[in-house]
Amino acid sequence: MNRRTLLQTLAGIPVMPAAAQQQADRATRGLPPLTIKDVKVITTNGGRRYRWVFLKIVTSEPGLYGVGTANNSYQTHAVIAALEKHLAPWLIGKDPDRIEDLWQAAHYKTYWRNGPVNNNVLAAMDMALWDIKGKRAGMPVYELLGGKARDAVPCYDHAGGKDKEQAAESVQKSLATGYRHVRVQYGAYGGGGFIPAGQGSRPENGYSGPAFDEDAYLDYVPKAFDYVRSKVGFEPKLLHDVHSHLSGINAIEFCRRMQPYQMYFIEDVLAPEQIHWYKQIRHICSVPQAVGEVFSHPYEFYPLIQDRVIDFARCRVAAIGGITAAKKLAHFCEYYGAKTAFQEGGENDPVNQLAAYHVDISSTAFGIQEENGFPESAREILPGTAEIRKGYLYGSGKPGLGIDINEALAAKNPIGNIANGGGYGTDRAMDGSVVRP
Repeated sequence: MNRRTLLQTLAGIPVMPAAAQQQADRATRGLPPLTIKDVKVITTNGGRRYRWVFLKIVTSEPGLYGVGTANNSYQTHAVIAALEKHLAPWLIGKDPDRIEDLWQAAHYKTYWRNGPVNNNVLAAMDMALWDIKGKRAGMPVYELLGGKARDAVPCYDHAGGKDKEQAAESVQKSLATGYRHVRVQYGAYGGGGFIPAGQGSRPENGYSGPAFDEDAYLDYVPKAFDYVRSKVGFEPKLLHDVHSHLSGINAIEFCRRMQPYQMYFIEDVLAPEQIHWYKQIRHICSVPQAVGEVFSHPYEFYPLIQDRVIDFARCRVAAIGGITAAKKLAHFCEYYGAKTAFQEGGENDPVNQLAAYHVDISSTAFGIQEENGFPESAREILPGTAEIRKGYLYGSGKPGLGIDINEALAAKNPIGNIANGGGYGTDRAMDGSVVRP
């Protein structure tokens, strides 16, 4: 018996049962109690060849539901099974208002925490719960995160070509449409260091496709950026993604050679298995480093940020556990002077894009957001999809995430069979060995 109950008893005042008291307390706040009544997994190809997996959490309040995404194009069916067989039955009957509590409980209920599939599951649940919270409050999610810290979210565009001349032209086109930040790639993705198919010294009857060569990459890419800068000047903010292709010592040398071109950042110059080399890079040059697209645990970021050897936390919101995880990472970045650069990727979906948008627009640790455009078919399936205008991302301004899903249209555009299990396509070296993505 607590002090309040004791005093009520001594005064002869009837004591309200605990459950009834909780309900009364919530009623005085104008919010009747909620429970989760249904959990639906919705898949669609978006009218193209996407492998999108969405989660719809339906509450006891008529018409109130939330939508989240478990975006993972490479382990799609594993994510679907985890949502349907493990998360959905566990969520039924729980209170959707308790976002932090549900996030923590769902994180630990698998015992082995983090990892790509677990994080995707967490993210889908988390986004849907924030969507519900915002709709119930009648506010966009960013208002619940502290309100706007900027008027819109600047994005970087993607430019490139088979050679430096085409890349320079592509950058100029991006600038003409209003972008200030442009990522520049050459040839194949992460390219600029590929020996053409069938060329070079190769093992007999071995791999004959395009082969990545670190020395060729180190030679070509800095020279290509020198050419691009000569054509577009130093006002545009240029980025480049190495895609983890370099070994430690070559990563240091590459960054040293890129110093004169005033990069906004270089992305993933090292694989996550080699992150200790970032300290050596920082000792050699001041080229800003964006890191973390393939990290699967938030604590991979923290030492790098705390030691101030990276400048941008580069990850996908759907891959790290959702808005709850992303806003905590943003707060950590703020304390140490780093920034966020949330990742999109061509296979990403509009729900994840908006989840990133709400964190971006409300965070003073925001750096840049990756651009991602969607076909009209996807916009029909997902009304409220964000828009990019003159290099800035705009949400719908509606309560919650500001996006919905047309289940009937999604069903008409199924994912279908996934060839070869949907694995990510890796590059290879001249001797046929796998090059880390």
